[in-house]
Amino acid sequence: MIDRRDVGSWLEGPGTGPRQYPGQRLGRPAAGPGSVGRLGRRLVALALDWYLCWALAAWLAPQWNRHGLVTLALLLLLNVLLVGATGHTPGHWVTGLQVQTLDGRPAGFARAVVRSLLLCLLIPPVVFDPDQRGLHDRAADTILVRTR
Repeated sequence: MIDRRDVGSWLEGPGTGPRQYPGQRLGRPAAGPGSVGRLGRRLVALALDWYLCWALAAWLAPQWNRHGLVTLALLLLLNVLLVGATGHTPGHWVTGLQVQTLDGRPAGFARAVVRSLLLCLLIPPVVFDPDQRGLHDRAADTILVRTR
């Protein structure tokens, strides 16, 4: 006989089992370095990165950035290059976050491209599972964790 928990999904919401913290199922600690980066830090990091890209677009191409597309393109480029090379953007660095694979390695360029393209669509980051991994992280097989 199949137990309902065996075929359930994250779309069903929290289960009736013992209370878990984000990242517990993935072997991450509840707090401190290595734990899942929470929403507040993520929003601050995104705001810092967006403002940086907006300022660069206003400085480099003010006549082409009327609709914010240059800002979005710079955000995509920033995420691909820096997450691919170091695992974090300037906003992630300031807030103490890093994008890693599920086994704790830096994301790398291939995962950074997938993650960044989906991040720029905005919908994937706001739809997340109990481990607070957005659809962009799930598609790239990454997780955003605290470094300090």
